[in-house]
Amino acid sequence: MMLLPLFANPAARAGFSTSRRLTPKLDARKRLRIAEGVSLWLAVLMMLFVHPLYAEANEGGEEGAGQLYLMNGQSAWQQPALILDSDFKVQVSGLLAQTRLIRRFKNTSDQWQEGVFVFPLPDKATVYGLVMTVGERRVVGRLEPKAQARKTYENAKAEGHQAATVEQQRPNLFTSRIANIPPGETVQIDIRYQQPVSYRHGEFELRLPTTLTPRYMPGETIADAPKHWQSGWAMPTDQVPDAHEISPFTVRADDVSPQSHRATIALDIESGFPLAEVTSPSHSLHSNIDGTRATVTPEGDRVLMNKDVVVRWRALAGREPAAAVFHQQWQGQDFLMAMVLPPESTGPVLRRELQFVIDTSGSMAGESMVQAREALLRGLDTLRPGDYFNVIQFNSQTQALFARPVPAERHYLARARHYVHNLQADGGTEMAGALALAMSMDKAPEEALVQQMVFITDGAVGNEAALFEVIRRGLHDRRLFTVGIGSAPNMHFLREAARWGRGEYTAIHNSGEVNQALKKLFSAMEAPVLTDIEVRWPSQGAALNAVPSKPGDLFRGQPLVQTISGVPAAGELEVSGTLPGGRRWNTRLDLSHAAPATGLNRHWARGRIDELMDAANLKGESPNESSIIKLSMAHRVMSPFTSFVAVEEQPVRPASENLESEQLPTLLPAGSGAGMLRYPQTATFWPLLSALGLLGLMFALATLLLSRRVPA
Repeated sequence: MMLLPLFANPAARAGFSTSRRLTPKLDARKRLRIAEGVSLWLAVLMMLFVHPLYAEANEGGEEGAGQLYLMNGQSAWQQPALILDSDFKVQVSGLLAQTRLIRRFKNTSDQWQEGVFVFPLPDKATVYGLVMTVGERRVVGRLEPKAQARKTYENAKAEGHQAATVEQQRPNLFTSRIANIPPGETVQIDIRYQQPVSYRHGEFELRLPTTLTPRYMPGETIADAPKHWQSGWAMPTDQVPDAHEISPFTVRADDVSPQSHRATIALDIESGFPLAEVTSPSHSLHSNIDGTRATVTPEGDRVLMNKDVVVRWRALAGREPAAAVFHQQWQGQDFLMAMVLPPESTGPVLRRELQFVIDTSGSMAGESMVQAREALLRGLDTLRPGDYFNVIQFNSQTQALFARPVPAERHYLARARHYVHNLQADGGTEMAGALALAMSMDKAPEEALVQQMVFITDGAVGNEAALFEVIRRGLHDRRLFTVGIGSAPNMHFLREAARWGRGEYTAIHNSGEVNQALKKLFSAMEAPVLTDIEVRWPSQGAALNAVPSKPGDLFRGQPLVQTISGVPAAGELEVSGTLPGGRRWNTRLDLSHAAPATGLNRHWARGRIDELMDAANLKGESPNESSIIKLSMAHRVMSPFTSFVAVEEQPVRPASENLESEQLPTLLPAGSGAGMLRYPQTATFWPLLSALGLLGLMFALATLLLSRRVPA
């Protein structure tokens, strides 16, 4: 830089003594040189500011990632042309809920549109139907192998036919595509799915996801990834090859039309027992209870699709079900579902080595981090003399509070509480490193301690299968318990991580229920209430085909639920196991008293598909795709290898009209930090252009001032 002498001492540079009096003309020249020097330095500073913006914008363009840039609280993202409207109509009977999810896509533009929408469903959802409605025309979708369904859809789209497809990306994450929506018109998609109702600690729960927390995609970007059907803010990586298919843009409610991303929800519950109450930790409800039946709607005409809708119901005191059997005949085949709740039984209080692993990544910013800290502090309060513990936090890096577990003594607990109070959310979600550290850490010096891990997270990751493998291979004698955080957690990860970890899970929807949820979880963690479980169905010499085929240990308040095919509603079912202290327990159920049910065949088929996927993972092999497709097609339920597709017979889009494609965003989960917003790339260069415009304005102003000051 040779500019410093010029503007530091311009008079000396011109050959004048600073002690001499300057003439007006020379004084003007001095002011001109000073202005030139100031302008040059401002230009250098401005370029230093602009360059990182340009680099970041260019980097986002290369990776295809949706970046968020805000100035004065405003965004440059244009509202989508498609308006999304949703209706959830849910019928609950016994342990299954049947849902009709109606989605309407209205094209507000003057262009033909294709809509792409990535959306969550419950983690155990079984999709079994698709209907597309255009005006008065109703087109029933058919189930096809995924590759074939994609080809069917693409051909229909190219030829101008109205078409729709729904495919599974994860067990709780799906994509819907709707082709050739005319300008100003609406296309309706009707998705049918069912889900099991959760029953624990005497309370039934149904969860309806409406949005999702953006997931972290670990790994290196795949340079030569195929461009076809890419629609998300993330690019495929070597650890998440389908990252582009599970990363919808995430925006604020103000970024979409006031009529968009709203839903109506109506539940009709037939419990089979007298109901005491219906509650929700997520929404205010209108409920009408009439004996064993209840109708439920959230307050207001429509709810914002920015958090899970959670509905819970209880039986009258003393009328809580301890066992139930359901029966269905489908295409001449019998299906049975049985639920058995073991008795409350306690054994000796076990001393524990408890590892608390807490997610402090960027997705946990906001209310989620508040909930996570409260959950961990509540966990520290449960430690007893003789227990050992440690705290591990992870984001892009993993850090342990202590080098090894320490005794639950006052000074160690005080350090831990201070440490937890200061935890902040930032960075990526590198779970594998945290799991590896927790599972490989030296154990406490004391013998005969029960090894347990409590994993506190929103589960916002894209490499779930790899993490389940890390848990399965590295956990050994430990048990893993998961605590879901936030208004839209990844319940598939939370449930499956606990299952592979031979533990239990819970979810905290708001800070007000931290104590209640954690009290139940830590009570269950004291010890399983039933182990070595055996289920004996009346086989009559035939091979049995039950799911789950090998039930795991049951914890306090958790029932055994098993579904079987090929067994009629006759004879007795016997369930036995070992209670705490080693005492054997058994019970019998008369199958002839089974209540009628629907959807048992679909529930059984979904369970069999899951077990086929698990068996392949355990062997380190690829799943038997043909067997899964055959099972999926036979029971007409979607699988990882099959999709629904619906095509209108007559083409509607003229060949002369172009087709635009739009990726509909999901809403930022309630309580999340603004850092989780992911806007389409069109917003990326706005600050760069603003900075360049400001730079040009500065030079124009400098030139104007100089032209007025310098004499002719």
